Amino acid sequence: MDEDMDEELDGLEVTACKRCPELVDSRSQIVNGTGPEDADILFVGEGPGANEDEQGEPFVGRSGSVLDDTLLVVGLEREDVRITNCVRCRPPENRDPTTTELENCRGYLEAEIERLDPDVLVTLGKVPSEHLLDRSVGITSEAGSVEEIRVNGSPRRVVLSVHPAATLYDRSQEETFRDALETAADLAGADGSTSSQRRLDGF
Repeated sequence: MDEDMDEELDGLEVTACKRCPELVDSRSQIVNGTGPEDADILFVGEGPGANEDEQGEPFVGRSGSVLDDTLLVVGLEREDVRITNCVRCRPPENRDPTTTELENCRGYLEAEIERLDPDVLVTLGKVPSEHLLDRSVGITSEAGSVEEIRVNGSPRRVVLSVHPAATLYDRSQEETFRDALETAADLAGADGSTSSQRRLDGF
């Protein structure tokens, strides 16, 4: 991470970034990750929408409700996990972040991953999946799969998942989403079973 990024970070909080002029103009505030700094699971979304920009928290509104409800189904609570985004400022008109914007914010995401040191990352949707894996992803067909990436040289497990909003438009995605979260919970040993721990150790 460069010196400018060091100055813009306060722990895990980005405080004063002005790297992306369009995002600076469109945001109400910088939306940092939320959740415990020792969480075993880190969810990574694309970027803040209107609700997130207004409330200053990732995944609120309808998508957040889907995520919260599905976490409970797999034996987790929102308070147990950390949730962040690839970019921390709302793109205008909720467009996808550009490649430059994603790269401008990548150092913050990598710093959060390193500081948190989670057992597993979960990408919520196509954009974060492609951003972290650095390849094209067919998220509907690949959801639930486990990949290994390296972040600043350290191996990280990634569970690919559809975006929770996908379940609102296509009910058939509800099971796909739930199964991905179950995989993440199992990898993180969230159920406390020895089989989960053995699989974690042997991955």
